[in-house]
Amino acid sequence: MKTALIRLITLSFLLSPGLAFALSGLPDFTSLVKQNHKAVVNISTEQSFDAGSDFPRTDDPDLDRRLEEYENDPRAPRSPFEGSGLGSGFIISADGFVLTNNHVVEGADTVIVRLHDRRELRAKVVGTDPRSDVAVLKVEASGLPSVVIGNSDALEVGEWVLAIGSPFGFDFSVTAGIVSATGRALPNESYVPFIQTDVAINPGNSGGPLFNLKGEVIGINSQIYSRTGSFMGLSFAIPIELAMDVSNQLKTKGRVSRGWLGVHIQEVTMDLAESFGMSAAHGAVVSSILPDSPASRSSLQVGDVITHFDGKKVERSSSLPPLVGRVRVNSDARLKVVREGRQIEVVVNIGELPGQEQLAQPTTRSPSVRPNVLKFDVVPLDDATREQHGIDKGGVIVDRVINGGPADEAGIAPGDIVLMVDNKLVDTPADFNTVVRQLGDNKLVNVLVVGENGQGFVALRIE
Repeated sequence: MKTALIRLITLSFLLSPGLAFALSGLPDFTSLVKQNHKAVVNISTEQSFDAGSDFPRTDDPDLDRRLEEYENDPRAPRSPFEGSGLGSGFIISADGFVLTNNHVVEGADTVIVRLHDRRELRAKVVGTDPRSDVAVLKVEASGLPSVVIGNSDALEVGEWVLAIGSPFGFDFSVTAGIVSATGRALPNESYVPFIQTDVAINPGNSGGPLFNLKGEVIGINSQIYSRTGSFMGLSFAIPIELAMDVSNQLKTKGRVSRGWLGVHIQEVTMDLAESFGMSAAHGAVVSSILPDSPASRSSLQVGDVITHFDGKKVERSSSLPPLVGRVRVNSDARLKVVREGRQIEVVVNIGELPGQEQLAQPTTRSPSVRPNVLKFDVVPLDDATREQHGIDKGGVIVDRVINGGPADEAGIAPGDIVLMVDNKLVDTPADFNTVVRQLGDNKLVNVLVVGENGQGFVALRIE
């Protein structure tokens, strides 16, 4: 009787509408693969380097040590050597244009594209863009199968996606998963809002396409997060809109231009949000404005919190650079900013992103002024120090920080330069003391500091 009851319960569970839908609702990828695998290619590269010069370094310390020993061995041959690499790509037009990652072909002397029918074609590198990690190749052929380009902006978290590529050289391997997140920022990757998935991606998949269930390409598989060098459940793809914009610019101009605001920004923490009079923490705090930049020619100010850019909400500071980068150079962008607790609109004429951006560096010191509720003393900032740090005007130097006080807890140190307190510029120690006396019952005070890590706001909590 007990066994029969268990069987009855099990059968009822299996036939329940919710589970039946789940079992029958799993996607069948076979037709998608049949329609698209011919447009996916394997990419192999060759690179010559001198045996007498440094070998490329790897992620394996033991291998690096042996390579170094070989480099320093006078008996080692000194003729040129060749290195090789493997990656993936996909055909975007029947006349032979191929998209892949920049890091797949970077530094290569020879690039070979192998098609599904095993033809091997030598490819010309039309252009590369290291900032987005996109490269455009061209093979001399016609009537080639090509992919359908989709809309990655419409991608939703939880949506099924599929990758085709050549992990470890195993051609036309298919893996599937779901979208884990969109608009993901990675370290040193300011201008790409990555698509994060749990699709199995391994070395050799780089440059291959990421498809949605409609069979449209919505991304280029680019990076993984791993402690082993192989897949650990975190894969990142470049959105196809961004990749196609880069591709079109490389084909027409041979280079990529991006929009540029000319500000340094930082994350809005809960403490900073409260100190700026915001009810929720979102947006990007302008911690400095670069001289002779689009922002410097607008009404944007240090201490403004950018909450919207051209109608799009800025959830985190990392969301802003990709939005700015996609704006056409010399066009006007409308920014919503929070300034002293009020929301206002600022219009900035967007410039072109230059090659390198300079970061501020610190510091010096001098005699003392009296303590205050922030528990640190300041002294005047001399012109030489101001010029050294690229500060146009104002500022005072932190001379002494009282242990355990708000400034000490926030990480302010002697030698740091203070430019603003509570959204007010301070030019002299007298200005500083006046602002501090007027703080009233504030529990959180924002202070703009130039320190060891550059220029940024810190929130001081007053007990």
